[in-house]
Amino acid sequence: MNLSPLQKARYEYVPKLPGMLRNGIAEICVQNGEATTSVADQDKIKSLFPNTYGKNEITFAKGSNTSVAKKQVVGVILSGGQAPGGHNVVCGLYDALKATDRNNVLLGFKGGPSGLIDDDYVEFDDAFIDAYRNTGGFDIIGSGRTKLETEDQFKVVTEVAKKHGLTAIVIIGGDDSNTNAAVLAEYMAANNTGVQVIGCPKTIDGDLKNEDIEASFGFDTATKTYSELIGNIERDANSAKKYWHFIKVMGRSASHVALECALETQPNICLIGEEVAAKKMSLSQIASQIADSVEKRGNAGNNFGVAIIPEGIVEFVPEFSKLIAEINELLAGSNTEKFNALPDWDAKYAFIENGLTKESMAVFAILPQLIQQQLFLERDPHGNVQVSLIESEKLLSALVKDELAKRKAAGTYKGKFGALHHFFGYEGRCAFPSNFDADYCYSLGYNAFMLIQYGYTGYLSKVSNLSKPAEEWVAGGMPITKMMNIERRTGEDKPVIRKALVELDGAPFKYFAAHRDQWAVETAFTYPGAIQDNGPSEVCDITTITLALE
Repeated sequence: MNLSPLQKARYEYVPKLPGMLRNGIAEICVQNGEATTSVADQDKIKSLFPNTYGKNEITFAKGSNTSVAKKQVVGVILSGGQAPGGHNVVCGLYDALKATDRNNVLLGFKGGPSGLIDDDYVEFDDAFIDAYRNTGGFDIIGSGRTKLETEDQFKVVTEVAKKHGLTAIVIIGGDDSNTNAAVLAEYMAANNTGVQVIGCPKTIDGDLKNEDIEASFGFDTATKTYSELIGNIERDANSAKKYWHFIKVMGRSASHVALECALETQPNICLIGEEVAAKKMSLSQIASQIADSVEKRGNAGNNFGVAIIPEGIVEFVPEFSKLIAEINELLAGSNTEKFNALPDWDAKYAFIENGLTKESMAVFAILPQLIQQQLFLERDPHGNVQVSLIESEKLLSALVKDELAKRKAAGTYKGKFGALHHFFGYEGRCAFPSNFDADYCYSLGYNAFMLIQYGYTGYLSKVSNLSKPAEEWVAGGMPITKMMNIERRTGEDKPVIRKALVELDGAPFKYFAAHRDQWAVETAFTYPGAIQDNGPSEVCDITTITLALE
């Protein structure tokens, strides 16, 4: 393999562990915390998880290790979308396992949860692991989105675990993946398989977060990567002085990524989906808000700017959500085939006009034709509109252009408007992890093995106090059921981990709200630059602004 100088240097980086995990395996003890309850729907969650519900939170501390020594054979999977640092979770797990007993074994199941079902795996050794330390991506074993949720799947996984003598399974993933981990842990406990299940919190979207989980891994690196790119675009805009850049960033269900990037770069506009929903803003109101900034800047001779758009913004707009719901209903069953068989867009438009309510048709009619057609692209497996395929950045710039034309005709807008569009998503998912994510992920993996050694199951590996230096981080675990509630999914009530949305009364949003009016008019851009791996700690180990403010 040909290695870049950076890759060689990153292999040699030694991740920092929390202080209590640096004492050596033999000197780590457990301190019990309070018993837990689920975040909502306590009776229902308790009835679904009788063997794993209500357990204590725990913290690791310096002291005599009282766990029972035994050979450990652990399976690990990467589940869901990629996030920087995933390799270091595996490396930390491997190092802790081997530091306890060189005869312990770590098996990596390939392609996500399906690897457990298909018994497709690799046994890790030092050389294999060393090739992936501190690197981005999930290519060490690959990932996948198969859900572990049926009785038949659990039986297959149980047989695979029995075949290899697995004592534990570690699932590295987001909210859905860790929901699966909780369900699998309950099944394993109910059937006395002796197999423990531990989860690790991953997602660049930042929505796997609560009072216990201060940050999901990958968020730090991804937002810093996007912010570097946004800063580069801001500098170009301030140099060329002739374009408005509409930049869509990852985050379908929550706007954490957009908010952090705004705090890092101070753009003229950043939309926060949770605020749009709370204020019940329409598309026209959003376009008018952006147009206000364009008009003020243009009339001052500044015909350029930057607007950050969260990926899922349209789902937060009440009128648009209603439109999508009606389209899903309109194309239910055989109607999809009827619609697709129509000869041209005019015929399809008439079909749509006949099937939507007057209110939703009014919303549909103001959309550019490109966006109208995107609403009728390939459906998801449940027959619903794939909102992620909608180019919301182009939708909003088109609406802004129309609004500005009205203002120009009225004589209030005297500037020029030209728009360019960008979507930053995959650019950040597999970047070399920042020092923070390299350290945090390694600690999560190391800590996961400590949970296994002490016999816990249905727990999430937890490392907190993250805004402090790594020496002061606190390692431990929390029952996954603590984060769960009941939600309606595909027509059924199901236990799931509650997603964390941007809190409008939280410190990060309040800081943003206090400064955005100034940013909207002035050129207040900041340029974060590339992630730094070497140098003073205040540069290389800095956390996200979101975490610092929280």
